[in-house]
Amino acid sequence: MQQWQWIPNALSIFRVLLVAPFAWALASGYYHEALLLFVIAAVTDGLDGFLARFFNWRSRLGAILDPLADKLLLVTTYLALSLTGVFPFWLFVLVLGRDLLIVLGAVLFHRFVGQFDVEPSAFGKLNTLVQILAAVAVMSHQAGVPLPDRTGDLALWAVVIMALISGGHYVAIWGVRALRGRTS
Repeated sequence: MQQWQWIPNALSIFRVLLVAPFAWALASGYYHEALLLFVIAAVTDGLDGFLARFFNWRSRLGAILDPLADKLLLVTTYLALSLTGVFPFWLFVLVLGRDLLIVLGAVLFHRFVGQFDVEPSAFGKLNTLVQILAAVAVMSHQAGVPLPDRTGDLALWAVVIMALISGGHYVAIWGVRALRGRTS
C-alpha cells in the first residue's frame, strides 16, 4: 500500500488548484458553481485526512500542504465575499489578522522561547468550522437557497466571536508557556 501514500498530498495539491476557479466563480457572482467547488474541496479535504490517518500515509509535506490548502481556501472565500460586498471588509481583516497573529506568535515564540509543536486547539478547530459554516450559509443564501432572515448577520457575528476567542486563546496559551519558559 505504500505505493499509494502520495494520494493525500495529491488531494491537497488539487485543493490548492481549486482556489483560483473558486475565487473567480465567487467574485463573479456564480454562487452555485462556487458552492460546488467549495463542496468538492471539503470532500477532498476529508478524504485526504481519512487516507492519511487510516493508512498512516502521513508525511511532512502533507502536514504543511493540508492546512495550507484549507487556509488558502478560507482566506480566499472571505476576501472574495468582502470584495463583493457580501461581508464587510473588516471581517476579512479580522479573519486574516487572526491567522497572521498566530503565525507571528509562533515565529516569535520559536525565536525567543524555544521550539514547539504546532497543534490546533479545540477553539482553533471550532473557529475553522464556524468560518466554513458561515461561508457556506452566506454562499447558499447568495445562490438563492431560502434561509431564515438574519442568517448572514448571525454568520458574521459567529465568525467574529470565534476569531476573537480562538485568537485570544492562542495568545494566552503561548503567553503562559513563554512566561514559564516551557516549549511543550
